[in-house]
Amino acid sequence: MLFLALLTLVSLAAAVRAVTVSVSATASHAIPTTLWGQMFEDISNVRDSLAPTCPLIVLQNRAFQQVAPNTAGALNAWQSINGAALNVVADPIPVSSALPNSLQVTIPAGSTGSVGFGNEGYWGIKVTAGSTYTASFHYRFPTVSAFKGSFKISLQTSTGQSLVSTSVPISAASTAWAQVNVTLRPTVSAPSTANNFTVTLDGATASGQTVNFALFSLFPPTFKNRPNGMRVDIATTLAEMGPSFFRLPGGNNLGQIVSQRWQWNATVGPLLDRPGRVGDWGYINTDGLGLMEYLNWCEDLEMQAIMAIWSGFSLGGTSVAEADLEPYIQQSMDQINFVVGDPTKSAPAALRASLGHPEPFPLKYVEVGNEDFFAPSTYTYRWHDFVVTLQAEFPDLHFIATTDTFNPILSPNPLQYDIHVYQTPTWFTQNSFFYDGFERNATTYFEGEYAAISTNASDIFGTPEDGRLIFPTMQSSTGEAAFMTGLERNADIVFSASYAPLLNHLNQTDWTPNLVSFDAGNVYPSTSYYVQKLFSLNRGDEYLPSTLPDPTGTLFWSVVRKTSTREIIIKISNTVGTAAPLTFDLPFGTVARTGTAQILTGAATASNTPTTPNLVIPKNSTIATGKTFSYTAPGFSVSVLTLVAH
Repeated sequence: MLFLALLTLVSLAAAVRAVTVSVSATASHAIPTTLWGQMFEDISNVRDSLAPTCPLIVLQNRAFQQVAPNTAGALNAWQSINGAALNVVADPIPVSSALPNSLQVTIPAGSTGSVGFGNEGYWGIKVTAGSTYTASFHYRFPTVSAFKGSFKISLQTSTGQSLVSTSVPISAASTAWAQVNVTLRPTVSAPSTANNFTVTLDGATASGQTVNFALFSLFPPTFKNRPNGMRVDIATTLAEMGPSFFRLPGGNNLGQIVSQRWQWNATVGPLLDRPGRVGDWGYINTDGLGLMEYLNWCEDLEMQAIMAIWSGFSLGGTSVAEADLEPYIQQSMDQINFVVGDPTKSAPAALRASLGHPEPFPLKYVEVGNEDFFAPSTYTYRWHDFVVTLQAEFPDLHFIATTDTFNPILSPNPLQYDIHVYQTPTWFTQNSFFYDGFERNATTYFEGEYAAISTNASDIFGTPEDGRLIFPTMQSSTGEAAFMTGLERNADIVFSASYAPLLNHLNQTDWTPNLVSFDAGNVYPSTSYYVQKLFSLNRGDEYLPSTLPDPTGTLFWSVVRKTSTREIIIKISNTVGTAAPLTFDLPFGTVARTGTAQILTGAATASNTPTTPNLVIPKNSTIATGKTFSYTAPGFSVSVLTLVAH
């Protein structure tokens, strides 16, 4: 027994023996400025998505797009107030050809009090004192009427308590459409998000009247005050990551069937002209978040766009025949011209200019399709025909292939591939050296989607009972961080990387886990969010080779230099619960005696959730440094050490 006890002590001592990391003063390669960014696919299963959707707009089912008139389902999120009869109808005089349906509201004869309708928003509406909410809608009378009255537009609690309201006189009871625009400035905050947007009339005055309504809008203050812009708290959370690129318009959301594919020209210009479509997950994309909004978002955050084009394949399994590709190639050409074209030479570019942006947006990378490893046999001709045509028109652009790397063999040879990986935390830990063995043959790679999503290697896409994660954990996030140290080490061939998916509404979750979750009132950054933020905000422009981690081990690191500040930045991921001591040897003439440590650490299963939103957040401290210094990485931790040396 004594021998076994001594053996155990020796084993433990070996397990915690410090790892010595010798760092080179000579950089091996530059770090691409686009290495860390964000991908956008869709809000995880929000039924009335992208109008510009929950992170961007407040009202659900606001334009009755793609719904069946005269059905109960068409009234999703809308409720009657005080007996008003509501029905969604195919309007004989629609507000626009893109929006054929309207909400028909009839005030019953003999009504009294306020009568009308309300919208519950996306599972609630946050009402904050002092904020300005802008609201609008269109209305008309089905038949000419002598009615005179006013609309009362309000924000009120679910129990009917008014939080703020304003009245707008009805200019004429005309069969032509008119628009109402108002601002609402509540002086009190609602105690919860269980609130409604309401429009009512005086029942006695409007008794027996019928009014049709179309295209409602309600916006809180938006990020940088952009019209049709982003919800401030969500946009701020994303901006604080410091992303350098944004992948758009939405991964697999490019289209489930050919007729319902994402089409850039149906997403730009006035909201009245955007018909929306059924998205890939069965709910309606109103396309209020369109190509111009994506590009404005990139401009506001000084990000590059990595833009996808629809390449003739839909997730339902349909590939367009080669002989029929021409109109789709032309549509892609028009999409690119909208972004970068000369308004004097291109109609799509002239449209962009008419929307207030005569200068081209920056664009370097165009992704041809998405996850075309689902249809590799047809991708050979689709890739060829799209790229040959588009490359001739846009010789400065780089086109990214989306099949498995070099399988099938494509012509022309892709110089960029998009690789997607959803795996276990253990897989990411064990694959920190994933790219080290890739041939350096002028091909570069976009790690366009990656996340540790399950602890069960045999059933990655299973249920929570099978190990599927609901929220990222410190175990999953440290595994991802280990993989990211490998991306940084191989940044000579990896030009961009983005965790996926980006956003999830907690009231209608489909895919888990997600980088950032939210509801009507709050935003919940995950542990993986903080890992992404730590890597993104602590970039270098040069990679410094160092003693390599053990590929089969549990402790991983990378070292970079920020030349403008002479900072050495060391990122460390400890993927197990045992603290890990390290000693760093730095070959510089002058090394600061102190540096900073940013540390994210917690138990293996620790998650940031709505009940524990700040359970694991980075904490900063000062550490002793020098030409040789020691640091102990806590169990399940991601550390960023920064010091000045030259």
